[in-house]
Amino acid sequence: MLNNNKLNTHKLNPHKLAVMASAGALMIGAAGVAQAETLEDTLERGTVQCGVSDGLPGFSAPDDDGEWQGLDADVCRAVAAAVFGDAEAVRFTSLNAVERFTALQSGEVDVLSRNTTWTTTRDTTLGLNFTGVTFYDGQGFLVSRDLEIESAEQLDGAAICIQSGTTTELNLADYFRANDMEFDPIVFDTSEQTVGGFETGRCDVLTSDTSQLAALRIQLSEPDNAMILSDVISKEPLGPVVRQGDDQWFNIVKWSLFAMLNAEELGITSENVDEMLESENPNIARLLGQDGNYGEGMGLEADWAYNIIKQVGNYAEAYDRNVGMDSPLEIERGVNALWTDGGLQYAPPIR
Repeated sequence: MLNNNKLNTHKLNPHKLAVMASAGALMIGAAGVAQAETLEDTLERGTVQCGVSDGLPGFSAPDDDGEWQGLDADVCRAVAAAVFGDAEAVRFTSLNAVERFTALQSGEVDVLSRNTTWTTTRDTTLGLNFTGVTFYDGQGFLVSRDLEIESAEQLDGAAICIQSGTTTELNLADYFRANDMEFDPIVFDTSEQTVGGFETGRCDVLTSDTSQLAALRIQLSEPDNAMILSDVISKEPLGPVVRQGDDQWFNIVKWSLFAMLNAEELGITSENVDEMLESENPNIARLLGQDGNYGEGMGLEADWAYNIIKQVGNYAEAYDRNVGMDSPLEIERGVNALWTDGGLQYAPPIR
């Protein structure tokens, strides 16, 4: 049992939270499916309209110059490179968890790339298509070291900060119900508000995807005073999302990610891609548009993948600089390693 002298112990029935989360998702689904021909509209506009987070370091957040950086932002740049041959032909729109799906459904954005979990409801009732997985994740817990907590099983009676409109709400309710524990959800609209609530003592614990917890932890005034528990209570495959009903655009976004993964597997980087144009490896030649035009079926030029790799990089380059060991987050590849390295990342071949 948790030491209640160190905790806020207001209690609320987690069943109510689960019902609220499900109802909210179904209400969003009523918005319907937007029209097709996204590529035509995008070309006419001159930019890819990309929905990103409201600021999550490593995934999508503006830097000191106001330029959006992160793994999710780089996916949007990859799509722009494929479509326009220019990775900077992107207009980023900041969206919180509640408004993100409506913005995509209404056509405000062409693609949503903001740490969004692929689920049955979102894939089948909201009129949306997930195009792949950019980051395999799972829900965890961030706690103060002063509480001397070592396991999520010690969180009975805890006040937990959580962001509304996310899969974490239902996951949390399921976990506590399954373990016959109670908790008090302290709900916020944005990730910034959530980490603020944790730092000011509104709650004892902050829960979210472990990648997001790593990003939020470094925003604390004293990051070393907080730790992420080893417990992972859910599967959270995160990836880009588009509207249903437009197979051409679905394929463009999907294969933009696959191009980055295939490039890593083939050893093609932004630094050596020009040299690789002379490669006799047929897989490399097809990917770089030197043997056939595999962009034609998507309405793209033959060099669509070359432009992605040259301007954005392969998956490893994007991962390392944004969330990996070359970044402040220092998240090891783990399950996000290529399948050839014991991970889950796997892309269909260009052929």
